[in-house]
Amino acid sequence: MAAFEIGIKQFQCFGIISLSSRCQISKFMKIVNLSENNTILNRFIAEIRDVNIQQDSLRFRRNIERIGEIMAYEISKELSYESVPVTTPNGISVENLPADTVVLGTILRAGLPLHAGFHNYFDRAENAFVSAYRKYISDNEFEVVVEYLASPRLDGKTLLLVDPMLATGISADLSYRALLTKGTPEKTVLACVIASQQAIDYAISHFPEDTIIYCAAIDPILNEHAYIVPGLGDAGDLCFGEKE
Repeated sequence: MAAFEIGIKQFQCFGIISLSSRCQISKFMKIVNLSENNTILNRFIAEIRDVNIQQDSLRFRRNIERIGEIMAYEISKELSYESVPVTTPNGISVENLPADTVVLGTILRAGLPLHAGFHNYFDRAENAFVSAYRKYISDNEFEVVVEYLASPRLDGKTLLLVDPMLATGISADLSYRALLTKGTPEKTVLACVIASQQAIDYAISHFPEDTIIYCAAIDPILNEHAYIVPGLGDAGDLCFGEKE
């Protein structure tokens, strides 16, 4: 399917969008902000935000990957588990192992280092990739376009949709709807490094109510170009260089 018909949505920006800094929790949707607890994760978040550090693209990518690893560990607590006997040199040990069939879905291109971090932990996961990008109509107006999808069947599986920046929530929404052409997952977890409060509110109203959202940090506002403030800039450019 070229240029998914569902994959285009316009967004207009009119100045600074002010939002509450506190995450709204819907009656049904679970939202986890990992930065509410003091852990080593804070160091990695600080470094990807820091203009004096983030210009080292190798370090930036590695920090995104590290954040993905930490988030993968936390999200693994949401999975279903089953007891499995394991033969050791001296006997039998019964271990509780994940029972879910996980599909790790990533939005290109900025999502690749985050995907790598998740994949280091969910090394048996199937993988899905979606392209979603902003096509600017004017300085303050753009369309989000989805043009590429590669995914296994999703029916009955656990979808982990990962994207480093959840600014408006539109790219994640359109990517999710594109993935639904491959079936309906039993569970959906949306994971991002930094989200805006507006994107959280958007996700609450557009994703299934049993979706779980994990964020390493939630920032309060978007600027006139729909970038997260304070945010970190353009994650894709910081990972892979500026695009034309």
